[in-house]
Amino acid sequence: MSVVVITGSSGLIGAETVRFFSSKSFGLVGVDNDMRRRFFGEEASTQWQRRELEASIPDYRHFDTDIRDMAAVERIFSEYGGDIAAVIHTAAQPSHDWAAKDPHTDFTVNANGTLNLLECTRRFCPDAVFIFTSTNKVYGDRPNRLPLVELAARWEVDESHPYHAEGIDETMSIDQSKHSLFGVSKLAADVLVQEYGRYFGMKTACFRGGCLTGPGHSPTMLHGFLAYLMRCVLEGREYTVFGYKGKQVRDNIHSFDLVNMFWHFCRNPRSGEVYNAGGSRHSNCSMLEAIALCEEIAGRKLKHTYSEQARSGDHIWYISDVRKFRGHFPEWDYRYGLREIAVEIYEGLAKRMV
Repeated sequence: MSVVVITGSSGLIGAETVRFFSSKSFGLVGVDNDMRRRFFGEEASTQWQRRELEASIPDYRHFDTDIRDMAAVERIFSEYGGDIAAVIHTAAQPSHDWAAKDPHTDFTVNANGTLNLLECTRRFCPDAVFIFTSTNKVYGDRPNRLPLVELAARWEVDESHPYHAEGIDETMSIDQSKHSLFGVSKLAADVLVQEYGRYFGMKTACFRGGCLTGPGHSPTMLHGFLAYLMRCVLEGREYTVFGYKGKQVRDNIHSFDLVNMFWHFCRNPRSGEVYNAGGSRHSNCSMLEAIALCEEIAGRKLKHTYSEQARSGDHIWYISDVRKFRGHFPEWDYRYGLREIAVEIYEGLAKRMV
């Protein structure tokens, strides 16, 4: 049986990947040691999702392995060898705020861990597809230099700018901008994935995500914006809006729609590719708009405060242009819009709170 190795397999994107590829009759090898719990505390633990996967998917095998441990990663890859059809790498330290507290851990997880996986793929299954879940933070704060216009509830790019219609494309420079340490570690991994594709001819791709979201999130204050916002509404927690008058804009892509992008790439892979992957103009919102939507769906008001101090390296406006991916894979399309995403998040959190 052809096997897919999925790192971060108990997290939002990893678990979605396990379920999706299980439906395509692959064997599933999950690699996840619940580092999210170490990063963000008990409420962010992904153990609940690991239990669900193990209980519901017969062909799923879980390894409680740290991707920084090369010897342990080698044992997994050597066991499956040429049966590995794809490696889908979603494991990460995902917060730019947390990275500043422990730069060494952030970099070794995000950069060195990715290098370990690439090397094992090259040595044990060089024909396998390698997909890396990258981030729009590789562009640093360069999007903040765009000509922005303040509207009633959001910031927007000036209508005369090429990015206004579809969003930010892959030609935006990654140089001469403030990235945050998280952005740097992910950028290092991103470039490694590109280089293994170009230098060794491997089938690699970087998907530079916007806000990746859905009901499978284990949201916490430092990561999982839309899901954490809904959690605060549901649980009566106080939420702090940081800077930009709460009008900062994000695009949001459902985990299923992103994994479906992975699937299309796996069926017709390329070498050293880069794709911006987010909700685009199809699914985006400002912080103020997100608060109003969550309040409407939950039927409760959010207790929130405002801080003039914006988060370091934060984007004022970011919407992904996905036309490059659509051009390569025209059969792909979104299943979820913003409201459908928020409703699923609400229902998933409400179920787990019972």
